[in-house]
Amino acid sequence: MSSSQCFENPPTLSSACGAGTVQELGGLQTYVTGAPDSKLAILLISDVFGYEAPNLRKLADKVAAAGFLVVVPDFFFGDPIIKLDEPHFDLDSWLKAHSPDKGCEDAKLVLAALKSKGVSAVGAAGFCWGGMVLVKLASSTDIQAAVVLHPGWITEDEIDGVKVPIAILGAEIDHISPPEQLKKFGEKLSVKSEFNSFVKIFPGVAHGWTVRYSAEDESAVKSAEEAHLDMLNWFTKYVK
Repeated sequence: MSSSQCFENPPTLSSACGAGTVQELGGLQTYVTGAPDSKLAILLISDVFGYEAPNLRKLADKVAAAGFLVVVPDFFFGDPIIKLDEPHFDLDSWLKAHSPDKGCEDAKLVLAALKSKGVSAVGAAGFCWGGMVLVKLASSTDIQAAVVLHPGWITEDEIDGVKVPIAILGAEIDHISPPEQLKKFGEKLSVKSEFNSFVKIFPGVAHGWTVRYSAEDESAVKSAEEAHLDMLNWFTKYVK
């Protein structure tokens, strides 16, 4: 993941933000918000900046308000890529330690922990790096629905492997996952009659717009909130 677009607009991380609490789930420190006795859960898989990003936790709280138990695990085990500016930061080593394959394995531990608590259905959303994890996860029936938002690099083979209803929300200005590629993914998915799929390209926004917007930018907030509503509607429809 050598593109600088992944690392633009880094958030100021804060473990204190959000209405939920940090708990251990499946061996991972996890931000947990919403009704603890809900049978329906949503897993949010962060971008490279990790689970303490305030906008991500705000989104988790918003999804929880719709009646879901929402979990945001620390897939980087205290090592998010916020350290990119450090002079000795080695991006290649970081990516080897935190590969999407490893993320998928860890996500399955979280899903197993949720099911052991009585959760009967899980939806998952992935942002950038998290989208790369999610398409791998969506090749199983461990989740009931998937929403991929401005994904990192995913392949047509991975899209071919998807087995659950999936929505892909992309940015018009994105050289990591350009609109033409996402539309091609949509065409491949549309021939699968066994589940529904949906691709939407948001005009005038760039990679990361759903979680790395400025609260002072009214237009950016509006675009992010539109994507959040699309995500929530997808989960309300398919996570039952």
